[in-house]
Amino acid sequence: MKTIRRSTERGYADHGWLKSRHTFSFAGYHDAAHMGYGPLRVINEDRVAPGQGFGEHGHRDMEILSWVLDGELQHKDSMGNGTVIRPGELQRMTAGTGVRHSEFNASRDRPVHFLQIWVIPASEGLAPGYEQRAFTDAELTNQWHLVASGKPRDGALTIHQDVDLHIARLQAGHELTHTTRADRLVWLHVARGRVHVDGDVLEAGDAIASSGGAALALRADADAELLLFDMSA
Repeated sequence: MKTIRRSTERGYADHGWLKSRHTFSFAGYHDAAHMGYGPLRVINEDRVAPGQGFGEHGHRDMEILSWVLDGELQHKDSMGNGTVIRPGELQRMTAGTGVRHSEFNASRDRPVHFLQIWVIPASEGLAPGYEQRAFTDAELTNQWHLVASGKPRDGALTIHQDVDLHIARLQAGHELTHTTRADRLVWLHVARGRVHVDGDVLEAGDAIASSGGAALALRADADAELLLFDMSA
């Protein structure tokens, strides 16, 4: 079974300094039909104005991933981490028993455009943790590359849940497929570009949910950046 989630159907918030699209219910946006998908709870597409950001706030019992598309995101947390996340870098923060952090646009003249992703962990009360790693164009271009997993390998970051996150930067005209077991869920998010997926056209911000082991066959109509979550049901 496959279901398309169009970008224009997502929740939207405009706070002036922050413009955000919510794939699933979040903050002031509530949609009982879109509370998450399997353990995937949040995909927020955020655009933050120069010099602005999220002041210090807390999280518990959540795996939080940040993937920057354009610009630079400055991160500080109560674990003592202070970093800047750039395009091609993935950050994973395990909130566990409790973490406080802040996120700001590191630039004074350029907006930052990024995805913040929340995954519900397999168990509560984990020790807080942090990882960040850069992935090269060679690793991501025209192939699925595992960037985070509940069973990390080949340099992937750790998610404390049965989720494999693959990212691909697909050049126009190139094709990819993805197959998985019938007991798995798949969520494909188009971060940028345009792709054909089994006859349907998906634009930037669109997504497709797949269950029952249905294979996905993709062809890029324009250069595209794709995030694919293969998850326990």
